[in-house]
Amino acid sequence: MKPYTKKIVLENGMEFYGYGFGADREVINEVVFNTSMVGYQEIMSDPSYTDQMVVMTYPLIGNYGITDEDYETKFPSIGGLIVREYNDVPSNFRYTKTLSEVFEEHNVPGISGVDTRMLTRIIRNEGSQRVLLTSVDTPVEEALAKMAATAWPTDQVARVSCRKRWFSRTPNHKYEVIAIDCGIKYNIIRQLNLKECNVTVVPHNTTAEEIMAFQPDGLFLSNGPGNPEDVKSVIEVIRELRGKLPIFGICLGHQLISLAYGAETYKLKFGHRGGNHPVKNLLNDKVEITSQNHSFAVRQESLQNTGLEATHLNILDNTVEGVRSLKDQVFSVQYHPESAPGPQDSHYLFDIFIEMMQNNK
Repeated sequence: MKPYTKKIVLENGMEFYGYGFGADREVINEVVFNTSMVGYQEIMSDPSYTDQMVVMTYPLIGNYGITDEDYETKFPSIGGLIVREYNDVPSNFRYTKTLSEVFEEHNVPGISGVDTRMLTRIIRNEGSQRVLLTSVDTPVEEALAKMAATAWPTDQVARVSCRKRWFSRTPNHKYEVIAIDCGIKYNIIRQLNLKECNVTVVPHNTTAEEIMAFQPDGLFLSNGPGNPEDVKSVIEVIRELRGKLPIFGICLGHQLISLAYGAETYKLKFGHRGGNHPVKNLLNDKVEITSQNHSFAVRQESLQNTGLEATHLNILDNTVEGVRSLKDQVFSVQYHPESAPGPQDSHYLFDIFIEMMQNNK
């Protein structure tokens, strides 16, 4: 057996040895797991994974390479990737680069050969925790000291949000949508374009006055990384604009809407990540299979007297998956109806947004 080149050290002191790929550097991140069977390119390019090292529970990663058309952002900001088996010889007529080559370009490290089943069980039992990806000869004591001395960042949204506005236009559009970029996934924009929406993507710190200057038909609040309580500028915008135009939020956008109305959020033990989460729609009693990626959730009991009502619940742990205010034309979901790849049970939510904008004209 060839000698190991890298290892990870968990905050609990456990070590896992393996083989490095991608960027050759040491990083400290939060370790989380994703249960998706496909879509590692969409995962590694999802800005919501900023400062997180993702354990892929599906064992074979890299086998279909990376394609130019499937990115969710131009500049991947994922902390790193932990896999059981990495394949650096893809079999896919569409692929343009290997996963390792893209990771080298964007300074993202990866490690393969790890017992990802054991690692996933540890995260499930103990919760998400810090992890250090380092060389094999780093002592455990030194690794733990480095993690303890590292301050946890609170500026993830500011780092992944666009710096200047940009436009995604579609022929014969009917609606003008402003999307606040907290780490927006490209497929959200594609879905809005397919629904005849011109989309203007604006930075996270854009003011309510600047947004209304565009005379939009609706406002979209994107997904993104980090603690929602750190994104105070967007919370304030929601408070100023609710009731003035239709507002639709996804993932982090859902949490920000809830905070703007006075509800509370909290961090889950190990989060929801993957394309197989059953969610019950309380408005029609139907169950949707959803794709999810979040560490924080809205506290259900805190919704009382806020003006919001819960519209969706997670069947696995009863967490809030959707809220709305009919009076203010505001609604949101915790999961990703645009999931790519992933279940398409929830595409109807974009139609609800379109109907709101149509009725508001």
